[in-house]
This record gives sequence, C-alpha cells and structure tokens, in this order.
Amino acid sequence: MDHTAHGTAHGTTHGGPGTASWAMAVKATLHCLTGCAIGEILGMVIGTALLWGNVPTMILAIALAFVFGYSFTLFAVLRTGLDLRAAVKVALAADTVSIAIMEFVDNAIIALTPGAMDAHLSDGLFWSALLGGFAVAFVVTTPVNKWMIGRGKGHAVVHAHH
Repeated sequence: MDHTAHGTAHGTTHGGPGTASWAMAVKATLHCLTGCAIGEILGMVIGTALLWGNVPTMILAIALAFVFGYSFTLFAVLRTGLDLRAAVKVALAADTVSIAIMEFVDNAIIALTPGAMDAHLSDGLFWSALLGGFAVAFVVTTPVNKWMIGRGKGHAVVHAHH
C-alpha cells in the first residue's frame, strides 16, 4: 500500500498536514486562476474601453483579480454554513499567496512583453501576452500551492470546511 497516497487522500483533503498530491495542487491553482483570469480580463477590458492609461488599468485588473479570486472561495465556504466573517478569513488564508504570485507573474510577463502594454483588445499581442502570462503563472503557482497544501495551508484551509 502506498502510504503517501493514503496520507494525501485523508490528511490533506480534510485540511490536515500531509503530502499534497499534484492533482490537488493543480485543482487549487485552476480554481484560483479562474477567479484571477475573470477579474484581470474584466479589469483590462474596462480600463482599455475607458481609455485609461496602463497603470490605472493594471491596478483595476489586479484589484478585480483579487476580488473574483477570493469570491469563488468565499461563496463556496459560505455554502458550508460558516458565517461571513469566518468565511472571509478562510478565503484570505486560502487564496492570498496564490493570487499574489499569479498576479505578480502574469503582470510581469505582460509588462515585459514588448508592445503588450500598448496593445488594444482587438490585437492578438494583447491576448497572447495575457493568456501566456496566465499559463506561466499557473506553472509557477502550482508547486507553491502543493507545498502550502502539504503543510495544511492555502487551499487545505478550505478543505477543512467541506
């Protein structure tokens, strides 16, 4: 019997420390990435449509990425019966590091891609830099989430409430 897999299935899934599986880390990262992507794309679209400059558009996109990233976890945890204050604490504990890393990596790639900051919504460069940034952010964040879940942190906090 593979005791590592057994410990992963039981200890980490229910929020206890243990060795997290890659599948669990991927799922947590995809969950977080979905909220981040929705918020960031919405922020970029709004800022671009309103003809805002790069800095205010990026600030809005990052803020909305955090809002949507946290909201996915918040609503899931609220459905388990936690009160709003406790649910907010769980969402903050579960997602802050993951969202921060994703946003740093994604926005760094966009900022460092020549012409991407000046590209319009109709330009392929805009979308390729944005989506490429998400892909790299996913690859960078997944091992961090695996490490955190294995120590009872990050999304392991959410699993304690399922």
